[in-house]
Amino acid sequence: MSRKYFGTDGIRGKVGEYPITPQFVMHLGYAAGKVLASAEHTAGERPGVIIGKDTRISGYMLESALEAGLIAAGVDVYLAGPLPTPAVAYLTRALRLQAGVVISASHNPFEDNGIKFFSGQGTKLADEVEHAIEAELDNPMHTNESASLGKAKRIDDAVGRYIEFCKSTFPADLNLRGLKIVVDSAHGATYHIARNVFHELGADVIAIGAETIGKNINDGYGATSPKNLQLAVKEHKAHIGLALDGDGDRLIMVDENGKLYDGDQLLYIITRHRQAEGTMKGGVVGTLMTNLAFEHAMQKLGVPFSRAKVGDRYVMEVLQQKGWQVGGENSGHILCLDKHSTGDGIVSALQVLHALHAAKQTLAQAAQGLVMYPQVLINVRVEKAATLLEHGNIKASVTMAEQALNGKGRVLLRPSGTEPLLRVMVEGEDGVLVKQWAENIAQVVRDASTS
Repeated sequence: MSRKYFGTDGIRGKVGEYPITPQFVMHLGYAAGKVLASAEHTAGERPGVIIGKDTRISGYMLESALEAGLIAAGVDVYLAGPLPTPAVAYLTRALRLQAGVVISASHNPFEDNGIKFFSGQGTKLADEVEHAIEAELDNPMHTNESASLGKAKRIDDAVGRYIEFCKSTFPADLNLRGLKIVVDSAHGATYHIARNVFHELGADVIAIGAETIGKNINDGYGATSPKNLQLAVKEHKAHIGLALDGDGDRLIMVDENGKLYDGDQLLYIITRHRQAEGTMKGGVVGTLMTNLAFEHAMQKLGVPFSRAKVGDRYVMEVLQQKGWQVGGENSGHILCLDKHSTGDGIVSALQVLHALHAAKQTLAQAAQGLVMYPQVLINVRVEKAATLLEHGNIKASVTMAEQALNGKGRVLLRPSGTEPLLRVMVEGEDGVLVKQWAENIAQVVRDASTS
């Protein structure tokens, strides 16, 4: 069954345009509340839902709308304020609630916002629950009688709880003393958390991207804009730098020379460390976008590897099916299921730092076993991206590219799950050939979209 509102990471769009309006979000809260209030989810008890948000100015409006809808459906609401997405997942489990809701558009600009849900287990909602909420949205909203309304409560210690949780994922007998780290919070939800986690573990922390005015999230800072992090690491002569995205579930890192390391490289470091320590359980899950060099590196390490569809929810599905613990995306979403139920940028950074400490290596030294193949990704802005995949000219250009790569590369065309984009990715051993064919296919897509 196809989704009407939910994408791969919740519901997302431009604020003020349907569906990111207060009217729809209130109805969404009501619909979710009705589904969660069923006996199947609560065993007859009043359900509870925690709401967290990133630092976008629109979060106040959408928080109020969600709160009203949930309370109208008879759900108790716990307000956590600005909090990273993985923190909401953690607190949903810790407080034994029926669901968690995050108001965020992740790495998108501040004009966008979105709503994503977590189950009581701290994982993305199952497909059948999302379908049930969408079905309930087709029904009119009817407020419960006064005796059956929910209540609202603010959680004052949410930040402290989450900081302690993050620290607990790092070995208790280790510390980060002697390490200078630049931490970039993207002016987002980790602005008051990330620096404290690493500082309390002993590191000398330089915080950037930690000023929140509601309109600067992801603007020139964070995992999608790492230039300022690279400059800061070199300016402060730091040992390492890390950047999170607006809602704190994505991570990239920078070494002392300002070189960037993406999710594939960080996942390689974590995996190699676990294998060396004998704690690797099963294999690793990547996505269709995972660099081919990573797959080849796993073969050399003797670690099973499997690809999922793009999106951390699909990485999670494959991990659960196989009973494995580690997976991720090259964008920086990394899952370590023995540490957390969802992707967490801070927790992922701590796993990398643990690996570096154990091997007594720098970031560059730990990643040298993975030589990445040139990969070019071009985002082409088009409407109805999925329908273009069947266009004759586009299919022909892909076939020609694959023939030119001659088995030493890959071509992938993928509609974005969150934006009106068709992503054109080409990778292979020959960087010149890769760039040439990526630009060629992207132009064919542009031409096809206007014909």
